Amino acid sequence: METPKKITVETIVQAPVEKVWEYWTEPTHITKWNSASDDWHTPFAENDLRAGGKFLSRMEAKDGSFGFDLGGIYDEVKLYEVIAYTLGDGRKVKITFKGQENETEVIETFDAETTNPIELQQQGWQAILDNFKKYAEQTCM
Repeated sequence: METPKKITVETIVQAPVEKVWEYWTEPTHITKWNSASDDWHTPFAENDLRAGGKFLSRMEAKDGSFGFDLGGIYDEVKLYEVIAYTLGDGRKVKITFKGQENETEVIETFDAETTNPIELQQQGWQAILDNFKKYAEQTCM
């Protein structure tokens, strides 16, 4: 079996790591930022944040034309530091949070899937991360 290509996206959020962690992990927040563009949304999210715990987000086009569930199982959770999980299709994702005073670097590395071009996947995940940054900074102020 071929080793999947890893893709990394990152951002720096102007908020303390405790708030960034809360906004990243609580379903009430996830439903407000988890989309790559304004014509998509996440109407439902559930999150059992612990090693062995499951998560699920429903992502849909706002016009109802398309949607899918994104879910998986957590492999590792270190409070304010690391979240690692395996998606339902077997791909691995690792998110690292590096807090320093009033800013937090968020680095997300994931296994590429084979359906879409690498560049498209990177752009999509970066757009979601950028949306998260915008939401977290506006909410925290």
